[in-house]
Amino acid sequence: MAQIVLIFHVVIAIALVVLVLLQHGKGADAGAAFGSGASSTVFGARGSATFLSRITAMLAAGFFITSLTLAMFASRDAGPGSVLDRAGEEPTAPVEEPVEEDEGPEADDEGPEAPDDGPAVPPEE
Repeated sequence: MAQIVLIFHVVIAIALVVLVLLQHGKGADAGAAFGSGASSTVFGARGSATFLSRITAMLAAGFFITSLTLAMFASRDAGPGSVLDRAGEEPTAPVEEPVEEDEGPEADDEGPEAPDDGPAVPPEE
């Protein structure tokens, strides 16, 4: 159920962003008064503002409702108490300790040794 609400939430959010970007700013009406051609749109001079603002308001309400629903689902799955109450508790799942392998007697913390090829200085004759 939560996945369905999440899908609706994302679709509403995308549609809301697109509708907000389609709308005019407040200064766009001043341009229409001087003949910029905004009054010859499909919706008329004021028709698009009311239509788009109503759709935006409905999508905003839907976004608000889906946000509250998702928060309700998240709080139901979280269990009782707050994060601070659970901070001192031990983890519920047992933690597996790493298995230490026997590295043998040649293991050193200093790293690998260079091979011994003999003396670096040739012997004196």
